[in-house]
Amino acid sequence: MTLFGGIDGGQSSTTAVVGDADGRVLGRGSAGPADEVGCDARSTRLKDALEGALAAALDDAGLPRDTRFEAIVAGVSGYAGASVGIAPGFNAARVRLMHDAPIAHVGALGGGPGVIVIAGTGSVVYGVGAAGRAVTVGGLGYVFGDEGSAFGIARRAIREADENGALRRRAAAFFGEASALDVARAVYAGRISRDRVAAFAAELLAVPDADVERLVDAEVAALARQIARAKAMVAASGPVAATGGMTRDAYYMKRLGRLVDLVAPLDDPAIGALSMARSTA
Repeated sequence: MTLFGGIDGGQSSTTAVVGDADGRVLGRGSAGPADEVGCDARSTRLKDALEGALAAALDDAGLPRDTRFEAIVAGVSGYAGASVGIAPGFNAARVRLMHDAPIAHVGALGGGPGVIVIAGTGSVVYGVGAAGRAVTVGGLGYVFGDEGSAFGIARRAIREADENGALRRRAAAFFGEASALDVARAVYAGRISRDRVAAFAAELLAVPDADVERLVDAEVAALARQIARAKAMVAASGPVAATGGMTRDAYYMKRLGRLVDLVAPLDDPAIGALSMARSTA
Protein backbone atom coordinates (compact mmCIF):
# COMPACT_ATOMS: atom_id res chain seq x y z
CA MET A 1 0.00 0.00 0.00
CA THR A 2 1.35 3.42 -0.98
CA LEU A 3 1.10 5.85 1.93
CA PHE A 4 1.31 9.62 2.28
CA GLY A 5 1.57 11.92 5.26
CA GLY A 6 0.38 15.47 5.87
CA ILE A 7 1.38 17.53 8.91
CA ASP A 8 0.20 20.90 10.19
CA GLY A 9 2.70 22.27 12.71
CA GLY A 10 1.29 25.18 14.69
CA GLN A 11 2.27 27.40 17.60
CA SER A 12 -0.01 25.60 20.04
CA SER A 13 -0.30 22.09 18.62
CA THR A 14 0.59 19.87 15.66
CA THR A 15 -1.74 17.61 13.67
CA ALA A 16 -0.73 14.79 11.33
CA VAL A 17 -2.77 12.60 9.00
CA VAL A 18 -1.87 9.39 7.17
CA GLY A 19 -3.60 8.51 3.91
CA ASP A 20 -3.37 6.16 0.97
CA ALA A 21 -3.25 6.74 -2.79
CA ASP A 22 -7.01 6.23 -3.11
CA GLY A 23 -7.81 9.36 -1.12
CA ARG A 24 -8.65 7.67 2.16
CA VAL A 25 -7.53 9.10 5.51
CA LEU A 26 -6.35 6.16 7.61
CA GLY A 27 -5.24 7.84 10.81
CA ARG A 28 -4.89 11.15 12.61
CA GLY A 29 -2.62 12.15 15.48
CA SER A 30 -1.50 15.20 17.42
CA ALA A 31 1.47 16.50 19.37
CA GLY A 32 2.78 19.74 20.84
CA PRO A 33 3.77 23.04 19.20
CA ALA A 34 6.16 22.97 16.26
CA ASP A 35 7.21 26.57 15.64
CA GLU A 36 10.82 27.42 16.42
CA VAL A 37 10.50 31.02 17.60
CA GLY A 38 13.20 31.61 20.20
CA CYS A 39 14.79 28.18 19.65
CA ASP A 40 18.49 27.49 19.12
CA ALA A 41 20.42 24.81 17.24
CA ARG A 42 19.96 22.31 20.10
CA SER A 43 16.18 22.55 20.09
CA THR A 44 14.12 19.44 19.40
CA ARG A 45 10.79 21.32 19.43
CA LEU A 46 10.13 20.94 15.68
CA LYS A 47 11.47 17.37 15.55
CA ASP A 48 9.44 16.21 18.55
CA ALA A 49 6.21 17.81 17.32
CA LEU A 50 6.32 16.54 13.73
CA GLU A 51 7.63 13.07 14.51
CA GLY A 52 5.32 12.73 17.50
CA ALA A 53 2.18 13.72 15.59
CA LEU A 54 3.01 11.37 12.71
CA ALA A 55 3.71 8.50 15.12
CA ALA A 56 0.33 9.12 16.76
CA ALA A 57 -1.35 9.09 13.34
CA LEU A 58 0.30 5.77 12.50
CA ASP A 59 -0.89 4.36 15.82
CA ASP A 60 -4.40 5.56 15.04
CA ALA A 61 -4.22 3.86 11.64
CA GLY A 62 -3.04 0.61 13.20
CA LEU A 63 0.24 0.82 11.27
CA PRO A 64 3.76 0.19 12.62
CA ARG A 65 5.82 3.27 13.40
CA ASP A 66 8.53 2.23 10.93
CA THR A 67 6.04 2.36 8.03
CA ARG A 68 7.55 3.66 4.80
CA PHE A 69 5.90 6.70 3.18
CA GLU A 70 5.96 7.66 -0.47
CA ALA A 71 5.86 11.37 0.45
CA ILE A 72 5.32 13.60 3.47
CA VAL A 73 4.50 17.32 3.38
CA ALA A 74 4.66 19.34 6.59
CA GLY A 75 3.58 22.96 6.92
CA VAL A 76 5.05 24.73 9.94
CA SER A 77 4.11 28.08 11.45
CA GLY A 78 6.83 30.63 10.68
CA TYR A 79 8.95 28.20 8.66
CA ALA A 80 11.45 30.16 6.53
CA GLY A 81 13.19 27.46 4.49
CA ALA A 82 15.38 25.74 7.07
CA SER A 83 15.13 24.25 10.54
CA VAL A 84 16.56 26.27 13.41
CA GLY A 85 17.03 23.29 15.70
CA ILE A 86 17.40 19.58 15.04
CA ALA A 87 15.50 18.64 11.89
CA PRO A 88 12.87 15.89 11.99
CA GLY A 89 13.62 12.55 10.37
CA PHE A 90 11.05 10.55 8.44
CA ASN A 91 11.00 7.16 6.72
CA ALA A 92 9.87 8.55 3.38
CA ALA A 93 11.01 8.70 -0.23
CA ARG A 94 10.26 12.42 -0.34
CA VAL A 95 9.86 14.98 2.45
CA ARG A 96 8.96 18.62 2.04
CA LEU A 97 8.81 21.20 4.83
CA MET A 98 7.18 24.57 4.12
CA HIS A 99 5.33 27.46 5.70
CA ASP A 100 1.87 26.46 6.92
CA ALA A 101 0.00 29.02 4.76
CA PRO A 102 0.08 27.00 1.49
CA ILE A 103 -1.19 23.81 3.16
CA ALA A 104 -3.99 25.77 4.81
CA HIS A 105 -4.90 27.25 1.42
CA VAL A 106 -5.02 23.86 -0.29
CA GLY A 107 -7.02 22.40 2.58
CA ALA A 108 -9.54 25.24 2.73
CA LEU A 109 -9.90 26.19 -0.94
CA GLY A 110 -8.56 23.19 -2.80
CA GLY A 111 -5.68 25.26 -4.13
CA GLY A 112 -7.95 27.47 -6.28
CA PRO A 113 -7.93 31.28 -6.36
CA GLY A 114 -8.85 32.96 -3.12
CA VAL A 115 -7.55 34.03 0.26
CA ILE A 116 -7.00 32.06 3.43
CA VAL A 117 -6.50 33.61 6.85
CA ILE A 118 -4.93 31.55 9.62
CA ALA A 119 -5.99 32.91 13.00
CA GLY A 120 -4.77 30.90 15.94
CA THR A 121 -2.06 31.71 18.48
CA GLY A 122 -0.66 33.92 15.70
CA SER A 123 -2.01 35.00 12.33
CA VAL A 124 -1.12 35.22 8.64
CA VAL A 125 -3.03 35.91 5.41
CA TYR A 126 -2.21 34.07 2.17
CA GLY A 127 -3.75 34.77 -1.21
CA VAL A 128 -3.56 33.06 -4.60
CA GLY A 129 -4.70 34.71 -7.84
CA ALA A 130 -6.22 33.17 -10.94
CA ALA A 131 -2.79 33.13 -12.62
CA GLY A 132 -1.30 31.25 -9.68
CA ARG A 133 0.55 34.17 -8.14
CA ALA A 134 0.73 33.82 -4.36
CA VAL A 135 1.28 36.51 -1.71
CA THR A 136 1.67 36.49 2.04
CA VAL A 137 0.43 39.42 4.12
CA GLY A 138 1.26 39.66 7.81
CA GLY A 139 2.96 36.71 9.42
CA LEU A 140 5.44 38.98 11.19
CA GLY A 141 5.18 37.16 14.49
CA TYR A 142 4.17 38.14 17.98
CA VAL A 143 6.46 41.18 18.23
CA PHE A 144 5.58 42.91 14.96
CA GLY A 145 2.34 41.28 13.85
CA ASP A 146 -0.18 38.55 14.73
CA GLU A 147 -3.11 40.90 14.20
CA GLY A 148 -6.47 39.32 15.00
CA SER A 149 -4.87 36.32 16.67
CA ALA A 150 -5.24 35.06 20.23
CA PHE A 151 -1.90 36.64 21.06
CA GLY A 152 -2.92 39.90 19.37
CA ILE A 153 -6.14 40.16 21.38
CA ALA A 154 -4.38 39.31 24.65
CA ARG A 155 -1.53 41.73 23.91
CA ARG A 156 -3.99 44.57 23.31
CA ALA A 157 -5.85 43.78 26.54
CA ILE A 158 -2.64 43.70 28.60
CA ARG A 159 -1.47 46.95 27.01
CA GLU A 160 -4.69 48.67 28.15
CA ALA A 161 -5.02 46.93 31.51
CA ASP A 162 -3.49 49.64 33.71
CA GLU A 163 -5.95 52.21 32.32
CA ASN A 164 -9.00 49.95 32.59
CA GLY A 165 -10.00 48.55 35.95
CA ALA A 166 -12.02 45.64 34.57
CA LEU A 167 -9.23 44.50 32.25
CA ARG A 168 -6.65 44.93 35.01
CA ARG A 169 -8.64 42.71 37.34
CA ARG A 170 -9.08 40.04 34.69
CA ALA A 171 -5.38 40.11 33.77
CA ALA A 172 -4.35 39.98 37.43
CA ALA A 173 -6.60 37.01 38.09
CA PHE A 174 -5.38 35.15 35.01
CA PHE A 175 -1.63 35.79 35.25
CA GLY A 176 -1.25 36.28 39.00
CA GLU A 177 0.48 39.62 38.44
CA ALA A 178 -0.63 42.98 39.85
CA SER A 179 -0.17 45.19 36.78
CA ALA A 180 0.45 45.20 33.06
CA LEU A 181 4.07 46.08 33.76
CA ASP A 182 4.41 43.04 36.00
CA VAL A 183 2.90 40.83 33.28
CA ALA A 184 5.29 42.30 30.71
CA ARG A 185 8.30 41.75 32.97
CA ALA A 186 7.23 38.15 33.57
CA VAL A 187 6.95 37.59 29.80
CA TYR A 188 10.39 39.08 29.15
CA ALA A 189 11.88 37.00 31.98
CA GLY A 190 10.38 33.83 30.53
CA ARG A 191 8.06 33.17 33.47
CA ILE A 192 5.00 33.62 31.24
CA SER A 193 5.13 31.92 27.84
CA ARG A 194 3.68 33.13 24.53
CA ASP A 195 1.15 30.32 24.73
CA ARG A 196 0.06 31.50 28.16
CA VAL A 197 -0.36 35.07 26.90
CA ALA A 198 -2.44 33.81 23.97
CA ALA A 199 -4.58 31.72 26.33
CA PHE A 200 -5.73 34.94 28.01
CA ALA A 201 -7.75 35.64 24.85
CA ALA A 202 -9.89 32.55 25.50
CA GLU A 203 -10.62 33.79 29.03
CA LEU A 204 -11.64 37.19 27.66
CA LEU A 205 -13.85 35.71 24.95
CA ALA A 206 -15.58 33.48 27.48
CA VAL A 207 -17.15 36.64 28.93
CA PRO A 208 -17.31 39.10 26.00
CA ASP A 209 -18.29 42.38 27.65
CA ALA A 210 -18.07 45.82 26.02
CA ASP A 211 -14.32 46.04 26.60
CA VAL A 212 -13.71 42.66 24.97
CA GLU A 213 -15.94 43.60 22.03
CA ARG A 214 -13.88 46.73 21.47
CA LEU A 215 -10.59 44.81 21.68
CA VAL A 216 -11.75 42.07 19.31
CA ASP A 217 -13.20 44.55 16.83
CA ALA A 218 -9.91 46.46 16.70
CA GLU A 219 -7.94 43.25 16.08
CA VAL A 220 -10.28 41.78 13.45
CA ALA A 221 -10.37 45.15 11.67
CA ALA A 222 -6.58 44.97 11.31
CA LEU A 223 -6.91 41.42 10.01
CA ALA A 224 -9.63 42.46 7.57
CA ARG A 225 -7.33 45.13 6.15
CA GLN A 226 -4.68 42.47 5.54
CA ILE A 227 -7.22 40.28 3.77
CA ALA A 228 -8.25 43.19 1.55
CA ARG A 229 -4.61 43.89 0.76
CA ALA A 230 -3.95 40.27 -0.19
CA LYS A 231 -6.99 40.21 -2.48
CA ALA A 232 -5.86 43.41 -4.17
CA MET A 233 -2.27 42.23 -4.62
CA VAL A 234 -3.26 39.12 -6.57
CA ALA A 235 -6.55 40.45 -7.95
CA ALA A 236 -8.17 37.49 -6.23
CA SER A 237 -11.84 37.18 -7.08
CA GLY A 238 -12.17 33.88 -5.26
CA PRO A 239 -13.54 33.25 -1.77
CA VAL A 240 -12.03 33.99 1.63
CA ALA A 241 -11.84 31.21 4.21
CA ALA A 242 -10.54 31.20 7.76
CA THR A 243 -8.86 28.45 9.73
CA GLY A 244 -6.96 28.13 12.98
CA GLY A 245 -7.90 27.90 16.62
CA MET A 246 -9.68 31.26 16.80
CA THR A 247 -12.19 30.15 14.19
CA ARG A 248 -13.64 27.69 16.71
CA ASP A 249 -14.87 30.63 18.81
CA ALA A 250 -18.37 31.65 17.67
CA TYR A 251 -18.13 35.16 19.10
CA TYR A 252 -14.83 35.85 17.35
CA MET A 253 -16.16 34.55 14.04
CA LYS A 254 -19.26 36.71 14.36
CA ARG A 255 -17.13 39.84 14.77
CA LEU A 256 -14.82 38.88 11.89
CA GLY A 257 -17.80 37.96 9.74
CA ARG A 258 -19.15 41.51 10.08
CA LEU A 259 -16.14 42.75 8.11
CA VAL A 260 -15.27 39.86 5.80
CA ASP A 261 -17.52 37.62 3.71
CA LEU A 262 -16.24 34.18 4.67
CA VAL A 263 -16.89 30.73 3.23
CA ALA A 264 -16.53 27.51 5.17
CA PRO A 265 -13.18 25.80 4.52
CA LEU A 266 -13.34 22.57 2.55
CA ASP A 267 -10.97 20.86 4.95
CA ASP A 268 -8.26 21.49 7.52
CA PRO A 269 -4.56 22.31 6.87
CA ALA A 270 -3.33 18.78 7.65
CA ILE A 271 -5.56 17.44 4.88
CA GLY A 272 -4.17 20.17 2.63
CA ALA A 273 -0.65 18.91 3.39
CA LEU A 274 -1.78 15.35 2.67
CA SER A 275 -3.20 16.45 -0.70
CA MET A 276 0.09 18.15 -1.55
CA ALA A 277 1.99 14.98 -0.58
CA ARG A 278 -0.22 12.90 -2.88
CA SER A 279 0.36 15.37 -5.72
CA THR A 280 4.10 14.65 -5.63
CA ALA A 281 3.57 11.00 -6.60
